[in-house]
Amino acid sequence: MIQLTRLNGNPLVVNSDLIKYVESSPDTVLTLVNGEKIVVLEACDDVVHRTIAYRARVFAQTAGSLQSLASVPAPEGARPSASEPRRAEDSGDARE
Repeated sequence: MIQLTRLNGNPLVVNSDLIKYVESSPDTVLTLVNGEKIVVLEACDDVVHRTIAYRARVFAQTAGSLQSLASVPAPEGARPSASEPRRAEDSGDARE
């Protein structure tokens, strides 16, 4: 979500995933995927930079969450993931 400003000065929060495109004509007009148009005070470049910054924060938070999950030990008896090497006794291929 990015915070923008309507032409009348009222703040507006927009889901940046719903922005189809942004154009300047001379006001900045957001066109959403549903066809709705929103006119804002911010320049096109500012909308783009806010969208990139928002997505960077989301990815950073997701990466942090995944990192913390990676450090949690697997429950007893859990199957190994595809990235973990399998031992012969795990696969039932142990030969005597």
